[in-house]
Amino acid sequence: MAHAAPTPGGRPSFTSRLGTRTGTGTRTGIGVNGLPDIFSGRVHRAARYGLPIILGLVYGYWAAANRRDGGPITGWNLLFGFVTVIAFIALCLAVATFAPRLDRELHSLVKSAFAGAAIGFLYSQTGESVLRCAGLGVAVGAGVFLVFFYRYYTHEDAAGNRIR
Repeated sequence: MAHAAPTPGGRPSFTSRLGTRTGTGTRTGIGVNGLPDIFSGRVHRAARYGLPIILGLVYGYWAAANRRDGGPITGWNLLFGFVTVIAFIALCLAVATFAPRLDRELHSLVKSAFAGAAIGFLYSQTGESVLRCAGLGVAVGAGVFLVFFYRYYTHEDAAGNRIR
């Protein structure tokens, strides 16, 4: 519970569990959605670029391991892994940058297409048939589409603005 307290200078301020409100009506520690923001802007920027890099490294290693099928690690296998890392990072950053600018349907479709293609490509490195890999990619993409569409549909108004 927050209570007003007198402060020097005549402007009231109080502390709540969500942050500190100053006399000017601004809060510190509150994110854009009204929830507490415990990380600084610097941490958010680091995560924006650090997360795709970490995911890309894991994805590239996984793709290279699937391709070599337990055999010896070769130079071509390392090259394939690094090219996969670079491609994944570039596509992940492009999706993260441009997808939020789209309508909620296309936003969901772009993210789900990326997820489905990524899983289908990983599965294709095991030597399975193209139809089976495509089927798994479409199934994963459809599931991701449903989850993202539901989330954006329930968190945005008809114009695409976030509901707060």
